Amino acid sequence: MEQRLFLVACIMYAFALATRWLKKKGKLTSPVSFAGWHATYLLFILSCAFYMLLFIMGGGTGENISLFKVILCSVAVVLAAGYGYISVLKAQPEQKEVVMKKDLEWCNTVYFAGFVASFVMFFFIQAFKIPSESMQNTLLVGDNLFVNKAAYGFRIPLTNIRFGEFSQIKPGDIIVFRFPAKDRKQINCGDSQYGRDFVKRVIAMPGDTVEVKEGQLFVNGNKVPLQGYEQYENIARVPYRPEEDLEMYQQVWENHELDNYYGMYLRDNFGPVKVPENHYFGMGDNRDNSCDSRFWGPIPRENIKGKAWFIHWPFSRMRIIK
Repeated sequence: MEQRLFLVACIMYAFALATRWLKKKGKLTSPVSFAGWHATYLLFILSCAFYMLLFIMGGGTGENISLFKVILCSVAVVLAAGYGYISVLKAQPEQKEVVMKKDLEWCNTVYFAGFVASFVMFFFIQAFKIPSESMQNTLLVGDNLFVNKAAYGFRIPLTNIRFGEFSQIKPGDIIVFRFPAKDRKQINCGDSQYGRDFVKRVIAMPGDTVEVKEGQLFVNGNKVPLQGYEQYENIARVPYRPEEDLEMYQQVWENHELDNYYGMYLRDNFGPVKVPENHYFGMGDNRDNSCDSRFWGPIPRENIKGKAWFIHWPFSRMRIIK
């Protein structure tokens, strides 16, 4: 989402520069050229305003906007631009100066706000909306939360280099990350997850061995005690059977293809696998209804965006996430 805000800011900045150049060259003196410029300005700034409004109404997560809303906003923008064209077509020179001054002031405000917002979202905070029941009851469907992107260090743009780590990733942390899919053709949990952000709880660290037997989690051969945040269904478990070719099993798991071979069997029985270096093992708190590392493999360190921090909506759910 921060890339889109940055693009909006760049467009408005470019428009402001173009306006000053056109004015200097005397290209906006005729009634038609000035009215066309003002209409173009309205198209740009109102489109940005409606986009930001829909973004905020969607919880600040950058969800896809419905076609109906796009059409409705587009019609409103075109009508406003048409009205703006007509309203300044016969404006006097002094009126044109006032209009241009106000337009440029708003333009400057929008691109400055866009640059600041994109900077904050890239380095510090990301909004995220819970789409499924996989983290229930810690996080519920529809919860809007902020992700602390600085918690595990700042990332240099266009690289995977990080610096200034305030804390280390540890078991029990709830993280938000980009799904580890190489392309759109990769199918996991019944669909392509390419480009989506996921939220899971860190269960195991690099080098740890993870196994699930009849629904019970083991890390490094030790049975992990039940935690207060876990949720299980009262269902019959599939009997455990040891894997024969663990080397192949490990490779298929690291390639994010295991669920294509074992399907829902992995819910109750999984592994053992060793978490690779610079990777983590994540699971949903709603253990029997979570598409997680059991199914699609380890989470690369570079995919982790930050730590789930604070539920800000709905108001009744407002709290620090633990």
